[in-house]
Amino acid sequence: MSSVNKSGTYKLGDRSVRRLGYGAMQLAGKGVFGPPKDHDAAIAVLREAVEQGVNHIDTSDYYGPYVTNRLIREALAPYPDDLTIVTK
Repeated sequence: MSSVNKSGTYKLGDRSVRRLGYGAMQLAGKGVFGPPKDHDAAIAVLREAVEQGVNHIDTSDYYGPYVTNRLIREALAPYPDDLTIVTK
């Protein structure tokens, strides 16, 4: 069992979300603007996070702007049924 699974869950509406999620802010370029320094590494990080049990990703249109949302879509679509993506 990964540490993510050991963290427990909470209810977000009708969804069960693990307490340990992934914050996508640092996927964008320096200072949270522009593309990442290593596009392939950013994609790999997202895929590994979900593979390890993360089912809650926090993002924002501001990151990039729009860069992290595009990376999430590229890395994970079609999305797993239990994945919750939140934005602010």
